[in-house]
Amino acid sequence: MKLDLEESNVITKIENVQLEDRSNSKIKTAGLLYLTISHLVFIETNSKREIWIYYSLINSIEKLPLSINGSPILIRTKHFLNCLFIISKERDCQTLVQVLNQYSRPTKYHELLCFRENSHLKKLLDSTHKNNQQIYHLESEYARMGLPNNKWTMTNLNSDYQICDTYPNVLFVPASVEDKILQSSANFRSRGRLPVLSYLHPNGASLTRCSQPLSGFNGRCDEDEQLLQHILMTNENSKFMYVVDTRPKINAMANKAQGKGYENETNYKNIQFHFIGIENIHVMRNSLDKLVKCADSSSNSSFLTELEKTEWLKHIKAIIDTSVFLVEAINDQNTSVLVHCSDGWDRTAQTCALASLLLDPYYRSIHGFQVLIEKEWLLFGHKFSHRCGHLFENDKEISPIFSQFLECVWQLQLQFPCAFEFNETYLIKLHEHVYSCQFGTFIGNCQKERNDLKINELTYSLWDYFQSKIYDFINPLYIPNSVYSNSVLRPDTRIFSFKFWRSLYNRFDSTINHSEKLIDSLSMLSYNTSSLQEYSKLLEKRCAQLKKLIQLNKNDENVLIDLSEDDFEKIEISDKNENEKKSFEKKLTLDEISIDFNSIDLNWKSTRKNCVCYEPFDFASSKLNCSRCGEILCETYLPFSTHLSHSISPHLEQFNFELAKSNGS
Repeated sequence: MKLDLEESNVITKIENVQLEDRSNSKIKTAGLLYLTISHLVFIETNSKREIWIYYSLINSIEKLPLSINGSPILIRTKHFLNCLFIISKERDCQTLVQVLNQYSRPTKYHELLCFRENSHLKKLLDSTHKNNQQIYHLESEYARMGLPNNKWTMTNLNSDYQICDTYPNVLFVPASVEDKILQSSANFRSRGRLPVLSYLHPNGASLTRCSQPLSGFNGRCDEDEQLLQHILMTNENSKFMYVVDTRPKINAMANKAQGKGYENETNYKNIQFHFIGIENIHVMRNSLDKLVKCADSSSNSSFLTELEKTEWLKHIKAIIDTSVFLVEAINDQNTSVLVHCSDGWDRTAQTCALASLLLDPYYRSIHGFQVLIEKEWLLFGHKFSHRCGHLFENDKEISPIFSQFLECVWQLQLQFPCAFEFNETYLIKLHEHVYSCQFGTFIGNCQKERNDLKINELTYSLWDYFQSKIYDFINPLYIPNSVYSNSVLRPDTRIFSFKFWRSLYNRFDSTINHSEKLIDSLSMLSYNTSSLQEYSKLLEKRCAQLKKLIQLNKNDENVLIDLSEDDFEKIEISDKNENEKKSFEKKLTLDEISIDFNSIDLNWKSTRKNCVCYEPFDFASSKLNCSRCGEILCETYLPFSTHLSHSISPHLEQFNFELAKSNGS
């Protein structure tokens, strides 16, 4: 969300800065660089184009060797924007590096952007939600599944996080199990993350999750074995259950030497054990690093070869393959499944969330998807602040686990374009704001930590912000309550079915020829059609009002009272009774309403063009056509491109006037 530079508390200003074009080092754009308390801002001298970068989004700052033009600084962001600035003075270069290192590497939570006063978010969101309220309660989501019932019940054993501080304070467990069994099982599981319910299918099969057992080579726990039997007995349709370890077997065996490991099938009755083979956080981090380098050269002829070497799509396939296995077990075989990895907050979250998405169409709606993320990721303790590097701590904890989940969802969107209420832009913006720290939703590593930080009271919610821009995220192909949106999704997991997510990894790459996507065109068409429908209603109202004026045969001093459509019959027209005039909130003269009869430009410009403010569009830019002139406008102009039933902003009117002059009209 772009702010006003005058309101952004500028720390320092650097002049004579050049932004080098990534495709041609000979092309450089001169401008000014501003450092505020929250952003790095580059403003081009000629076009006045602006680039705003949150400090929290900065991934790396690299000072390159000195050139004849000055000191080059390469800035890479977590949402894949690369900027190479050339600073003419070495002193300014040192100042830039010092400020960026200071503000992009906070060491305490309350130094993050979401805890600072934000007047723009306050104006935008205070009218609906004043703080970061949880969008649902865990009990409500399980009630949607028909719980509690005679098989499953809610336990408050973790109400003060005394059993597991990374689990939610409300857990659903088999109704037949005793508290002492739960306590002992928690003691036998890594980090106390005992088996608990994640999702209950209508056929009675359950999806449960936990962490690895502390079994070592010969260890066992009778209570933990009993708990799995209680989970098995909740499903009358199957005499066995699956236990799925999402790690490669060699990794799980290595953990045995550390006193951890996996379940011994001889100790656990009626279970079938499966290793899947999703790699750990370190492999995923290295794979993403290779992918980013590969994306930088996406126009090269060797791109596909280099992409294969990153093994990124291989990892995406492994996650989806695992989720498909869970779906087939639960939906087709009516068999319950227990899923874990090492600590149960990375690969377990990926596969449980994705399997739920494939099984339940509710999670493919906008609200349902938010609920899914809240439940499987936020409440069950995915370490967002560690994995996303919100604080300057241990870089080895950083890994794109949630980003991989979003990419898996995008891969599903490609195969099932009518099954999701939200579009690709929603996923890209969600990816950005997981890292931006502008909202408190993803700050912290678990529910307890967010409660301690008072996230709900002190920060704004990303979900509320998305709701304020909901029309940007609607998938025009979505058909609710249809065979497309209500069925279990069964994706094709052959390797050639997986695509490179260019819209994310090359989001800001202007060297790529951005073809106008059909789905974007449909979204624009839907919005513009809605505008025309509202404008038609407005013209009908204005015609009726003019007809009434003509019938009364009044002169130019008449005042037309403009109320809502519902109140139109109550309108009274007068020309001399000043007291009567003052009793109305809004009045328009005959001349003043003439603007509503101006023609509309139906020659809507392509989204491939730049905005009239010279701002280039990235893949996830908010963009609309101006109803008056048809020009395509970026987010800066969006407040001025509303439906024509609203008043046209003077800013936009001036823009239209200047545009008309430049076109010779």
